[in-house]
Amino acid sequence: MKPMIAALALALAAVAPAGGPAPVQQPAAPPAGMPQPFAAGKPLGVTTDGRHLPMSDNVKVYGGAVNAESCSYDAARKLIMVVSRGANQNEAPNDGFVALLNHDGSVHTAKWIGATRDGLVLNQPFGSDVHAGKLYLADSNGDTADGAARIAVIRMFDLATGAPAGEMVVPDSPWFNDIAVARNGTIYATQTGTADGKTPWRLFKLSPDGKAKLLIDGAPLARPNGVAIDNDGNVVVVNMLDTKVMTFSPDGRLLRTEQAAQTGSDGLVIMPDGTKYVSSVTMGGISRIRPGRAAELIATGVPSAASMCLDRDANQLVIPLNPNNAVAFLKLP
Repeated sequence: MKPMIAALALALAAVAPAGGPAPVQQPAAPPAGMPQPFAAGKPLGVTTDGRHLPMSDNVKVYGGAVNAESCSYDAARKLIMVVSRGANQNEAPNDGFVALLNHDGSVHTAKWIGATRDGLVLNQPFGSDVHAGKLYLADSNGDTADGAARIAVIRMFDLATGAPAGEMVVPDSPWFNDIAVARNGTIYATQTGTADGKTPWRLFKLSPDGKAKLLIDGAPLARPNGVAIDNDGNVVVVNMLDTKVMTFSPDGRLLRTEQAAQTGSDGLVIMPDGTKYVSSVTMGGISRIRPGRAAELIATGVPSAASMCLDRDANQLVIPLNPNNAVAFLKLP
């Protein structure tokens, strides 16, 4: 089964129909020189004279990703939130953004979080998850051209408005790769580290109030990447350096080890029936692991397949493609 890969930045213009909605009353702008308030981006369209005219339904725009590392699904609005790092921190600090895509990969909102940088810090986001009306992003501070040290930060955003909704700074880690939020608000975060192990391979556990605890340090972690919560509330982690798909209890006890079909694991999606899908960012395959059965490759040749998510309403995997500045879609049976 082959994924449909969303085209890169295909810009299409729409001709505005006559008439349209009444002008929207704009709030008074802050005095000159004062910080501007956060504002979320609008769906694609044209804004003139205080009036936003949405693009007509017969036009589709594809793109909306720049170094996309992960995605999450907004079930309330039925939109895919694609998380992009943008430029590197040492090139253009605070350049991360979140786009909203429709089920077919067309762009709903090119920059929902990141339309402006007013009231926004989103440096180089990686993993993402949704919990209790918030979008959680694994971000970091520092790592800029001036040599500032990199420090892991979890940033939260309101799902309804896109507005910043708090952050958790974790000085004990330079950066997190992926995150998963349990039902009780506990966050599990992978520190992938370096291939030589000089930056350790770790799994952190953060309480809902932001207190961080080192849960697992070293083996059986081997450059841990994707992390997810299974249907029993256990924590599942995949490695990049081997094929292990490990299930841990919330207190870090290893309960079970399965194997993906390829090394280089990155994305992880767990279905209601316990089936696991694992993407390989290095080998380009998508593994399906049904309970009690060996892994099988259901897609191959997907370049830089990163931290994917499940579009529940369209029954498809959405796979960010990192430097390819695109997103792939894989329909599930």
